[in-house]
Amino acid sequence: MVKEKYELRDLYIVLSEHDIFDVVKEEEWSSSSDIRALFVEKREKQTNKICVYGCFVEVFLGSTEFAGFGAVQPQGFVVVDLAVRTEVVLHDERKGRGERKGFAGGLGFTGGGDSGGYDSISPDTRKWKAMEYWIWEVMLINQASDGVNVVHETRSEAHSASEERKVTRKQQAESNSQESASHKKAKTEEEEEEEGTDHEDGIRAEFEKFCKTITEHLSVKQMREILEANGQYSKGEDDAVVPRCQDIMFFGPLDNCPICGGKLECSGDSYHCVGDYSEWSSCIYSTKEPPRREESLKLPKSVESTPVSDLIKKRGNPNKSRPRKEISAPRKPFDGMMISLAGRLTRKHQYWKSKIEKFGGKVNNSVTGVACVVVSPAERDRGGSSKVAEALEKGIPVVREAWLSDSIEMEEAQPLDAYDVASDIAVEGKGIPLDKMDPSAEALETVTAELKVFGKRGVHRDTKMQDEGARILEKDGLLYNCALSVCNQKNKLNDFCIMQLIMSSENRLHMYYRRGRNGDSLRAHDKLEEWENVDDAIKEFARLFEEMTGNEFEPWEREKKIHKKHHKFYPIDIDDGVEVRHGALGLRQLGSAAAHSKLDSVVANFMKVLCSQEIYRYALMELGHDSPEIPIGMLTNLHLRRCEEILQHFVEKIKSMKETGPKAEGVWYEFSQMWFTLMPSTRPFTFRDYADLTEHAASAYETIRDINFASRIIEDMSGSTLDDPLFECYKKLLCSISPLEKKSDDYKMIVNYLEKTYEPVQVGDMSYGVSVENIFAVEVSACPSLDEIKELPNKVLLWCGTRSSNLLRHLQKGFLPSVCSLPVSGYMFGRAIVCSDAAAEAARYGFTAVDRPEGFLVLAVASLGEEIKEFPSPPEDTRALEEKKVGVKGLGRKKTNEKEHFVWKDDIKVPCGKLIPSEHKDSVLEYNEYAVYDPQQVSIRYLVAVKFDEQDAVYDTAEPGQ
Repeated sequence: MVKEKYELRDLYIVLSEHDIFDVVKEEEWSSSSDIRALFVEKREKQTNKICVYGCFVEVFLGSTEFAGFGAVQPQGFVVVDLAVRTEVVLHDERKGRGERKGFAGGLGFTGGGDSGGYDSISPDTRKWKAMEYWIWEVMLINQASDGVNVVHETRSEAHSASEERKVTRKQQAESNSQESASHKKAKTEEEEEEEGTDHEDGIRAEFEKFCKTITEHLSVKQMREILEANGQYSKGEDDAVVPRCQDIMFFGPLDNCPICGGKLECSGDSYHCVGDYSEWSSCIYSTKEPPRREESLKLPKSVESTPVSDLIKKRGNPNKSRPRKEISAPRKPFDGMMISLAGRLTRKHQYWKSKIEKFGGKVNNSVTGVACVVVSPAERDRGGSSKVAEALEKGIPVVREAWLSDSIEMEEAQPLDAYDVASDIAVEGKGIPLDKMDPSAEALETVTAELKVFGKRGVHRDTKMQDEGARILEKDGLLYNCALSVCNQKNKLNDFCIMQLIMSSENRLHMYYRRGRNGDSLRAHDKLEEWENVDDAIKEFARLFEEMTGNEFEPWEREKKIHKKHHKFYPIDIDDGVEVRHGALGLRQLGSAAAHSKLDSVVANFMKVLCSQEIYRYALMELGHDSPEIPIGMLTNLHLRRCEEILQHFVEKIKSMKETGPKAEGVWYEFSQMWFTLMPSTRPFTFRDYADLTEHAASAYETIRDINFASRIIEDMSGSTLDDPLFECYKKLLCSISPLEKKSDDYKMIVNYLEKTYEPVQVGDMSYGVSVENIFAVEVSACPSLDEIKELPNKVLLWCGTRSSNLLRHLQKGFLPSVCSLPVSGYMFGRAIVCSDAAAEAARYGFTAVDRPEGFLVLAVASLGEEIKEFPSPPEDTRALEEKKVGVKGLGRKKTNEKEHFVWKDDIKVPCGKLIPSEHKDSVLEYNEYAVYDPQQVSIRYLVAVKFDEQDAVYDTAEPGQ
């Protein structure tokens, strides 16, 4: 046997003779539990890896199969029956080149029936055997690296503890035949792979040579002319024009975008459309294999006389086979970036160092030459370390730790300025944009933030002129106060603009202009200028409005005539009034308002909740429509109707949409930009499905609509509470509200109905029960009275869920039908009023948040009419149901026990009973739902004030120090 000294460079394990998996040599693990934890993590990611840690080798198959480590087998894995051929890539120091040395062997699991096979050993022994064989393999490799022979005899040594296998001649012949065939197949595939790689390398080399030649003989101007002559995108910086032109000369001219017909732009290995899908949105088409035109390349005269014209013509001839562009390996998020870590991060520096290096970057202990410094949020509280101070002096970005994780998740480096924390550390900090905050931090920020503009006559707070008696200029019936919005996520636009002409108390005219990103008010650009001539100021205001929107100001302000223009802002039509975030009661006013009220104390406390800023601020925050710059709770009815029509039109469009793939994505993207332009949000996104539409469009619209109604009922309570604002608001509701006696039969019946049909609300790992605080009997003037409703057929007492922020509208106007028809709970029966026989269903809407456990459930009597239709699945045509106004019952997976149902007064059925599984196990509904299409068939009877209680909570009551 010949001994050779080798250096271990790499390791492959060949499964099924052709599946080659890479080696991972990243970190050392000190315990078997660490390694088993890694196994589970990689298995979830379906990563086919072989992991080398110290002397252990482990195989990952991307499934529940497992071979290798552990005295204790991870749950969900089994030891596999494998015959493994192992190869070591070794570096021959004498020859200076790599050489692959092979040796057979491996686990030795052949599935035989003797003691050396998998089937013959006990489960516990299998675990140890697997571990033993893997250690044997690694020891063998280590021996090879130390100059010991790589030999086949070691395999027999692994079987020394067992009997030799007995194999018949026939079995041996079959085995040899299969082995020979598999080797031939593997060789053929290897050869094909090598040929393909050589071909790709040849094309790349030829393209690089071509690009070098072209760059030497053509100017950027000539390249632009080539792009223009061939109908290609020719705008942009010089650095972008050169590769764009080289691409079409070598691979052929690009065809137009298959979605919008716009032009495609080459950017590295990817191509994207630079056109517009509509006036509301850019086209989002992107691909790595773009359509190309089968036509000759056209050359402008300035290029015809150049030395490379023949080369270009040869390449631009479609009759000759054009090469297919091979896509290079994707760039890693931190490619070419030097990053510095500072302070105590949520993960250890070593962890982030390995991640940064894995994804293409490097870590530097100093700030010299780095792209950014990553710090923890705590740095803001401490004022920054010396490293951070040095970075600030040198103008190096200082970003939050989330930048690392987000960049890895998004597979590209995220904009550094979006994660900037240096402004917080600096003396005059600008804070973190709302869309980059943690949700809890954003809630604290917006719930307490001062509303900048309360309505059409509201002077922007940042002018400091509001408290000095300044007012919005009004001339010839026009108020010169505009709020504008634009959202186009592809272009990273989510901006607002405020324009005002303000007359001070001394009759001095000022123009105020403010523009910034929604949710990032502190970085907004603003300007306040004084004007001597009113007419000149009005002309400048109108000019600026037209520049921003592409429309004239006066036709918009007088007649609301507006047409959305490409890449322009759109007006948010603010109404004349006071938004609830300004006009409703603040925290300091709540106690005195209830104390000075003529109302019954229980009713006064109820009205105090409905007239407080808190419930409306929290509702808007939860929806992401809480920008303090836009008074979204004081919009005109015209603007709200426009939003409703756009939503309804889109719902009908997607229901009949035949487009799929990128074309369907374009339809969803356009609506998303349209919606978040009309309804500005601090966190816009692209709608993807009906669930998104339900929660963030339909339900959000209904809440904003009802908050607008609350603003008009509450008006301005920001002054003294001695005038009893709660009583004044109560009178405007035109309804009666009175608390039920807790000993009354109605109170007991309602509590029983709630307890029987309620199931805990699940929030994360916690579940929340419910307890009744108060019950109010109500008589809503807009709803039919009890005397009127009792004359109608098929009456049922049902639960209805609602946000507290929506209650004022319900109490004055009654229930309104759903805004649209969607195949999800609450909307699947079209434009209907939807109730349930399960309090658990209503609680989903009434539950607010863990830190705000109070809510309201509504009990209403609904007449289902003479005809009732039952549906176990969403009906295909809801329009027929809406037109006929028939009663509808949606059958859920759970129902109330009919044996416990009873009839209440005036022949009203109460479907009270324990929730049990129904026969409709595949229903999209969890609980039964009832739909009524005529508001005059529903009468609100009770409001149940509830508190959601954390279940099975264990609190530490021990005294400190015990």
